[in-house]
Amino acid sequence: MKTYEFLTRRPFAHRGLHIDVPENSLPAFRAAVEHGYAIETDVRLSSDGRLVIFHDDDLIRMTGDERTVAECSVPELKHLRLEGTEEQIPLLSEVLKLVGGRVPLLIEIKNMDGVKPKRIAAALHKALEHYEGEVAVQSFQPFYVKAFKKLRPDVPCGILGTADRDAAKGFKMFTIRSMPFNCLVKPDFISYRREDFLRKKVLRFKKTKLVWVVRSEKEEADARKHADNIIFEGYLPQ
Repeated sequence: MKTYEFLTRRPFAHRGLHIDVPENSLPAFRAAVEHGYAIETDVRLSSDGRLVIFHDDDLIRMTGDERTVAECSVPELKHLRLEGTEEQIPLLSEVLKLVGGRVPLLIEIKNMDGVKPKRIAAALHKALEHYEGEVAVQSFQPFYVKAFKKLRPDVPCGILGTADRDAAKGFKMFTIRSMPFNCLVKPDFISYRREDFLRKKVLRFKKTKLVWVVRSEKEEADARKHADNIIFEGYLPQ
């Protein structure tokens, strides 16, 4: 069984270290590197097919714009500003250049309607082709993970899960709660929501287990009783 030591070596800063700066911004990633934390972040495709760093489907919460990321080209996205600052939405290429292998990266592929697994897998494979730092990939969408894993079997790939009933509906909710495709995808690790972590399906998983999102030292202490590493925000783990 393969093990990837870098997945457990340092806590992962959720969307970068964004205590005083916007999430998923270059200053948040720079702060994480300066503190020696690994970085968790999100990628999705713009309308012109480029990988941008952004969590939400739409731009409202972070920029006030009512469009979705998928409706906008990179030049349009670069005109926007994050949370009233002068910070722009980064490209994945900009983040890779900034981090430069100094700390590990955990990249979540966001679930995108109409984006086929082969397309997003190929785009991410191309972006990471010459990156020499430690990197892992995860997604709630198991077939994104399977497609990327086929292209890059050397990169650890994981499945995200949650039992939060507000996260999705119907079969999609069943998929992200129970991870039924793990037998097909064969993930190298799983990342599961802290509030739901004690589910039997999670505890029985034999490989690396990550927990999200941890927001205090107490939550961290509880999480580490069962998880191999944490994805955190809002405080500074030791």
